[in-house]
This record gives sequence, structure tokens and C-alpha cells, in this order.
Amino acid sequence: MQSTQMQPLTGKELEYISDSISNEDLLIKQLAATAGSTQNSTVNQICNQQIQSHTHHLGMLVQLLQQHQQYAPTQPQQ
Repeated sequence: MQSTQMQPLTGKELEYISDSISNEDLLIKQLAATAGSTQNSTVNQICNQQIQSHTHHLGMLVQLLQQHQQYAPTQPQQ
């Protein structure tokens, strides 16, 4: 029988999520820079679409962390 109760995230899982948030943020910044410097409207449009997609991913990752915040240990783990 599988439990449906949320479990605290492991340290490794938190590292993966943190890395993913950093990567999404970097992609958003790079796409915004490219969109701002290109003269090609198609490239600009694709960059803006990808910015929306990565912003959505970033929001989902942050929301996941917020949902698990109440399960996080209050003391450092060894």
C-alpha cells in the first residue's frame, strides 16, 4: 500500500531542485538577452515563448519547495 502523505525532501532532492531553479533562471536571462539583441522577429518570438515556458517551470519548482516547507526539519541534519 502506497502512502499519499508528503514526505520531507532529501538533501539530494533539494540540491537537484536548487540546481534546476538556477538553470531555469539562467535560461530565462539568456533568452531575454537574445530576444533583446536579435533583429529577427522569428527568433525573438521563439525566445519569448521559451521565456514563458521556463518561467512556468521556475514557478512550479518554487511552488514545490513551498509545499514541502512545512515538512522540512527545523534543525540541521547530520
